[in-house]
Amino acid sequence: MADTYLGIDFGTSGARAVLIDANQTIVYETRIDFDQHSDDQNLATVWQTALFDLITQIPFAPRTKIRAIAINGTSATSLICNALNQPVLPPLLYNDARAQSKAIELQSIAPPDHVVLSASSSLAKLLWFSKQPEFKKARYFMHQADWLASLLHGKPGISDYHNSLKLGFDPAELRYPYWVLALPVVHILPKVVQPGTFLGRIQEKTAEQLSLPSDCRIIAGTTDSIAAFLASETNQPGHAVTSLGSTLVLKLLSRTRVEAAQYGIYSHRLGDLWLTGGASNTGGAVIRSFFSDDQLQTLSTNINPAVATNLDYYPLLKPGERFPVNDPLLQPRLLPRPDDDTAFLHGLLESIAKIEAQGYQLLEQLGASKPSLVLTAGGGAHNPTWTAIRERLLDIDVRISEHTEAAYGSALLAVNEQNLIASYQ
Repeated sequence: MADTYLGIDFGTSGARAVLIDANQTIVYETRIDFDQHSDDQNLATVWQTALFDLITQIPFAPRTKIRAIAINGTSATSLICNALNQPVLPPLLYNDARAQSKAIELQSIAPPDHVVLSASSSLAKLLWFSKQPEFKKARYFMHQADWLASLLHGKPGISDYHNSLKLGFDPAELRYPYWVLALPVVHILPKVVQPGTFLGRIQEKTAEQLSLPSDCRIIAGTTDSIAAFLASETNQPGHAVTSLGSTLVLKLLSRTRVEAAQYGIYSHRLGDLWLTGGASNTGGAVIRSFFSDDQLQTLSTNINPAVATNLDYYPLLKPGERFPVNDPLLQPRLLPRPDDDTAFLHGLLESIAKIEAQGYQLLEQLGASKPSLVLTAGGGAHNPTWTAIRERLLDIDVRISEHTEAAYGSALLAVNEQNLIASYQ
């Protein structure tokens, strides 16, 4: 049996594992859903159980050949732990907004429009944690991926600069800025390393428990969205990935760092490049509110993608948009609806494609590299009619991404370590 490398993706409702060989070929995949009956008080225990169950689901032979493991987690999902690496409070999920008052306090010390100026940022959450009675027991602040990796290598308090962007870490200078270091929580800030960094070998008892090699390497991971981009295996400036899921998410590799908080745009460092992008509230969820999967497939085959409609929609489930239009009151625009369902679907697909094109135009106007290739992930990637419409409006090559799973992106980190990040130049 050849050596294998494991990538693990932790989300909000479940976790996935992808095992690959040295040639980056998938050997085994598995997933596990979290216990939906567990409350937030037990969330960390649910994660730990899922991590160990995922690993032990891998057949014994390839499991004993795992050379390295990397984990990605949901951005800004975080927790505080005591000296024994045990959570002292339940984790705060990525979208938890209870730190609103701390985000307002940060406005007086952080640069304008900084990514930490949100109630859901890691730094606002850390400041919220610091006001809880249990904080006196805290020794480490970590993100979901940081903590799960530490259960394997046994060294709590280490993060990567993707997960730590919303903690205020400066990925350009590779250090915490002075205004973060002046905060009273500085003593539990994690040490930050480059994604792909070797963190340590698996703890001996954990290796025995999980039937893993005693020299299995634990590698610094990343966030879920960046792991999904890494899975696309594109690393050239101007290459982009559009995720056509329930919403529309654009990610573009750029030589220039782009920040525009009013549009929810920020950039992650990838080697010498920057991964920038934004998320629109339009997307497949609107289409699914009108059509079933069977209807979508049938009606799409009747659409001529080379022909433009005269329909001008802005498909939203409810009012409000941030990217590429910053208007919290923007109303859904879905009229007039033709009597012909094929014509209506044609208008929806074309209108979302126009919003995608507008998004890439905005990124370019803000200084990002000009898009030259768009790979597509998500359910919408498998609609060839939509792909043809998008290709017409974007006027560049549009392809399906062969790999879209974040767990595969983390597996690439495990096998290539820092060489993967260094390939972005």
